[in-house]
Amino acid sequence: MAVGKQLAVRIFPDAETDLTSLENGTARFDDVQYLLAWRYPFGLLDALPNLKLIISAGAGVDHVLLDPDLPDHIPLVRFVDRHLTTRMTSYVASQVLFHTRRLTEVLEHQRNAQWLYVCDPLPETVRVGVMGLGELGQASASTLVSLGFQMRGWSRSPKTIDGITCFSGDDGLVPFLAETDILVVLLPLTPQTKHMLNRDLFSQLSCTGRSAYLPGPVLINAARGGLQNVPDILTSLNDGTLYAASLDVFENEPLSAEHPLWSHPRVVVSPHIASVTSPHRIARYALKQISTFEAGGTLEHTVDRMRGY
Repeated sequence: MAVGKQLAVRIFPDAETDLTSLENGTARFDDVQYLLAWRYPFGLLDALPNLKLIISAGAGVDHVLLDPDLPDHIPLVRFVDRHLTTRMTSYVASQVLFHTRRLTEVLEHQRNAQWLYVCDPLPETVRVGVMGLGELGQASASTLVSLGFQMRGWSRSPKTIDGITCFSGDDGLVPFLAETDILVVLLPLTPQTKHMLNRDLFSQLSCTGRSAYLPGPVLINAARGGLQNVPDILTSLNDGTLYAASLDVFENEPLSAEHPLWSHPRVVVSPHIASVTSPHRIARYALKQISTFEAGGTLEHTVDRMRGY
């Protein structure tokens, strides 16, 4: 399928993208029927009168749903890819193992030139809870099952997954947290989930005394920065409500150089790298969806706007 008047796809990697890039190519604004986008500038969609389909260049779509001009009649598709999933599962597994082995303490001892033994629990004594059992959540949970961890999962709607004790809905959240030592968050960002990672939620996690050598609960967030209340995370780390955290996402990125999370001894900060993929794979996925749409087929991974994912 040629890229031209029949098909014009443009990627806008951030809000500062110069919209004249469309006019510098072979396409004009009124030629554009398909938009592959990450963070495009609001107001763009009003300039695309013949738009038929929007494809998010990421697994999340909260940034698109915030657009006040998003047309109701145009389908929105999120990006799902095997390599994207593999990268997320490897990140989650690495961070769970990192904290199970208590490596924040080991690294602190290294910095202080201290040869000290740190007792760490066996995986089968640690309960890992995954919040969000979509494509990424299920794959990550299954990987951790294979590593020997006791797995719990929570989602808005009921799920049944081999090897994972599943909880769902508001009624299932409290018992899920009570059985979680390491909390892995892979939820979408919606009005209902915004800032839900707060002190009240952390205080419901149960760890001390259950995993003999894990001093307290651990938070791992690789989903969206808007899910977390950072002041509550810092307070909970400092008073022992949380033992440690791995944070890959932040509400304002990049994280400012003076932010206290950078220097906290029991926090792993990474620059939103848990799950990335190549532009080639994103483009190939987009072309597949467009071909399906042109043929009148059923699109994959269409977003339910009421649910936000």
